[in-house]
Amino acid sequence: MKATIVLLPGDGIGPEVIRSAHQVLVQVAQSHGHTLDFQEHTIGGIAIDRYGDPLPDQTTQACKRSDAVLLGAVGGPKWDDPNAKTRPEAGLLKIRKELGLFANLRPIVTFPELLDSSPLKRSIIEGTDILFFRELTGGLYFGPSGCETLPDGQQRAYSTAVYTTHEVERIVRMAADAARTRRKKLTMVDKANVLEASRLWRRVSGQIMQEQYPDLDYEVVLVDSMAMHLLSRPTSFDVVVTSNMFGDILTDEASMLPGSLGMLPSASIGSSGPGLYEPIHGSAPDIAGKGIANPLATILAAAMLCRHSLGLHAEADQIERAVRKVLAQGHRTADLVPRGQPSIGTEAMTQKVLENL
Repeated sequence: MKATIVLLPGDGIGPEVIRSAHQVLVQVAQSHGHTLDFQEHTIGGIAIDRYGDPLPDQTTQACKRSDAVLLGAVGGPKWDDPNAKTRPEAGLLKIRKELGLFANLRPIVTFPELLDSSPLKRSIIEGTDILFFRELTGGLYFGPSGCETLPDGQQRAYSTAVYTTHEVERIVRMAADAARTRRKKLTMVDKANVLEASRLWRRVSGQIMQEQYPDLDYEVVLVDSMAMHLLSRPTSFDVVVTSNMFGDILTDEASMLPGSLGMLPSASIGSSGPGLYEPIHGSAPDIAGKGIANPLATILAAAMLCRHSLGLHAEADQIERAVRKVLAQGHRTADLVPRGQPSIGTEAMTQKVLENL
């Protein structure tokens, strides 16, 4: 195979973890005779510093010409001024929209070797295997928003959740198709008792499931209840589909099931074109440059890239097996051990994965 992969290291620990995933992809490609052309471009805070734009046009065009995109992270205190003309996160939202990436896949899987790294009891989390489908280009993050000054001097800010039937249909169908290949259960999360947008989700989802997926076990759960159930009975869920903001919050909460954000990859895909792959953690500016970031989430995101964008299923399995072997051998980064316990750094963990490939 010949493929072009755009690397977007971004900010904070992004360059460190992207370097790790790049090394893994290079070794896997060489061992299987593939030719991967890697191109590096800027996004986020570093792009603002260099070009005054969190998503320069050259980055967008390179991504559109590629077969897949691997992203580190964006943002940091340097660019957190609420009065700034633009923010790093604007680049992330825009690239998703430009590439038509409407579905964010976030697997939440507990590793047997890390069950005691989670703050939750082993008896609660053991066997957890959830695949979240988060709608990615609609809702509160993309609806009309603004801030205005009222006649009395007070400020009024608003963000509007907007969804269309089509936006709901395509993500629900994608999630339902995935559920058919797993344990045949689909959970749709909304807030239909309060939000009109959620009531649209419930109507559209219910009709699709009744007419096209009667073979699936389908349930609807309110988002506040789901927040509790994720911590009390996570093993009862299989595939979960929900809106943009709810998915953002719930999957960060669910990251505590495996024990660390540093273990969770994600894939953002659309109907066609390149997919975007990234860890779900942020730029972690407090540890940037210290060489202690956990690279495994980004390495696992590289495995998802192989599987979903390149069709290299054996190579994806190979990467995931290597990560499991490293954990089984007892190697841990700082986020996976109690404070003060022995750990290894980013480069050492990457080398362990490369050795186990």
